[in-house]
Amino acid sequence: MRLSPVILTVVIASLAYNTPPEMAFSRLLPAAPALAGAMWPILPTILLGTVCLLLMIGLSLVFPDLGTWWTAAGIVAVTVAAAYGSHVRLQRERTLFQVRLVADAAQQVVLSPMPRRIGNVEIESLYLAAAAEARIGGDFYEGVDTPYGVRLLIGDVRGKGLPAVGAAAAIVNAFREAAYGERDLVDVARRLDASSTRYNAAFPPEGPMERFATALLVEIPHRGNRIDILNCGHPPPLLLHQGRLRILETAAPSPLLSLAELIGDDYTVDTFDLSPGDLLLLYTDGIAETRARDGEFFPLAAWMRRQPPTPPRDLLGALHRDLVRHSRGRLDDDIAALAVRLGEHPDTAGTLPQTQPGEPEKSPDGDVEKR
Repeated sequence: MRLSPVILTVVIASLAYNTPPEMAFSRLLPAAPALAGAMWPILPTILLGTVCLLLMIGLSLVFPDLGTWWTAAGIVAVTVAAAYGSHVRLQRERTLFQVRLVADAAQQVVLSPMPRRIGNVEIESLYLAAAAEARIGGDFYEGVDTPYGVRLLIGDVRGKGLPAVGAAAAIVNAFREAAYGERDLVDVARRLDASSTRYNAAFPPEGPMERFATALLVEIPHRGNRIDILNCGHPPPLLLHQGRLRILETAAPSPLLSLAELIGDDYTVDTFDLSPGDLLLLYTDGIAETRARDGEFFPLAAWMRRQPPTPPRDLLGALHRDLVRHSRGRLDDDIAALAVRLGEHPDTAGTLPQTQPGEPEKSPDGDVEKR
């Protein structure tokens, strides 16, 4: 692609030399510097225009009746215009580069790199912004190691692109503090709601719609094969246990962030069994709502059911690939996902569970605790 102006010049000059003068292929020479201005810097564009002008003068010596001066004037005019267009394009590319640097810095604040392993918990993350030029949107996630266990957060601010970044940052920053300081997930959720409400009061959204966010809080204790989930209007996580898929639905919905004052702050924490080797997928609605060209949604549950036991990194790699394939590379919403796999605890790794002969296996059904 970078050499296409040179190739075009050679092709036009060859046709002009090897065809009758009446066909006048030489009049196409101004197209070469015009093409160069779209992809080359200023100086190479001018040099190519000069080469085309010299070629035109050389052709006029072989074919005197080509209308050399008209074509030469066209080459000069197009070369000057192409050089100016190249200058404008380079300025815009530099501006876009600076914007992307700012977006990358914002992404590092909102979505800091997560450790791939916390204790015996493997974690992998995936983020795709619908606004590709912004490279960040309203989806967010975080994971921290606390005295109460590994705590995870994933959520989605209403809207996408840069306007939702500030609200997402307020929620994530509040989680980073509350996850360490609050013993109960309910108190963590109340801290997130308060932070989101304060941010919306300080920076009200444009338009009549309120700004709110869905969120999913997860706690995996350091010991014990269980998982606690507090769901604030977020899509339920998927658990793959020994080839069987389970959707971890909540017994009662908790209020969305920044809406607790309107509908009450009655939060529910659900407890489920989690065994070593289980794969847990946390995701935002952008994944389940990814559409094909015919309007069909991405079949996330069916896709998850087909996945073999695999590390979280490979699971999200396959998810990314299949999402792009399903949507033909056209994502309409921000996408975030966390894949989690529980490993053997260091104290119990390499030992077999003690069971009595004929004792049935424990079912993965969960208990519900309201707070």
